[in-house]
Amino acid sequence: MSGEALTSNAYPLTSTDLRAVRSPWQVALERLRRAKLAIAGFIVITVMALAAIFAGHVAPYGQNEIDLFNITAGPSSAHLLGTDELGRDELSRLIYGARISLFVGVSAALISTAIGMLVGAIAGYYGGWVDSALMRFVDLMLAFPSIFLLLIVFAMRGSSLGTVILFLGLFSWMWLARIIRGEFLSLKQRDFVEAARALGVPDRRLIVRHLLPNVIGPIIVATTLGIAYNILAESGLSFLGFGVPPSTPTWGNMLDAARPNYTTHPILAIAPGLALTIAVLAINFVGDGLRDAFDPRGSR
Repeated sequence: MSGEALTSNAYPLTSTDLRAVRSPWQVALERLRRAKLAIAGFIVITVMALAAIFAGHVAPYGQNEIDLFNITAGPSSAHLLGTDELGRDELSRLIYGARISLFVGVSAALISTAIGMLVGAIAGYYGGWVDSALMRFVDLMLAFPSIFLLLIVFAMRGSSLGTVILFLGLFSWMWLARIIRGEFLSLKQRDFVEAARALGVPDRRLIVRHLLPNVIGPIIVATTLGIAYNILAESGLSFLGFGVPPSTPTWGNMLDAARPNYTTHPILAIAPGLALTIAVLAINFVGDGLRDAFDPRGSR
């Protein structure tokens, strides 16, 4: 019997066979496409990011442009969301504020991801006293009252955008480190790792080329959810006066500036609060979709 007849008659290819030869990335992408909330969240975040990047072309006014004839004015054709206590257009500052808030969230998340990957990979791969020492350091960081350190730094050097990003990045990597450590402890016992060691593959190459790609799913999910956490954290710090300087428009600063006018001009607080809520929800939807897509035990 020829090979062609064997393939076409005795062992016909089925959809299950075709599904089996797909790469993990293809399977994850297909699952992500079926997550409607994740797709919707991705669209919302993309629109916000594009508006923030091209704020100079999208915003009707400059971020600090003042209209002395319309101070704390209500919504109108000239100012769709009204103006604040200095006569600055609320919609324009909302768009410019998205630029800073999203930048802080992404930058801090990347810093925390890099540190978490490094610490978790080293602890999980080498084990022993290295693992014990690094995990005790992680426990110390989790118990450290970081907010007091932030207050000390701000008292000594003042608040700045860079300080907020570093603070959020340096104090939000611990959970990712624990996740990667656990994955590495399991993966390093696999046959492909033993085979790579037998071939003399250096530890650094083994970690970067063979182990980290197998935990890319949790890393992507943690980074995505970290962006939402950092946006909320920055807004909270700015609202309390310990974040980005008030002259720089962020959603947290806009909420803080709106406090004296909550009752008379609620739109000044509703607009940045609603934007913050939508952004965080959208990012969380994307994170949930990515988590389901990369979960090998998922049924969707």
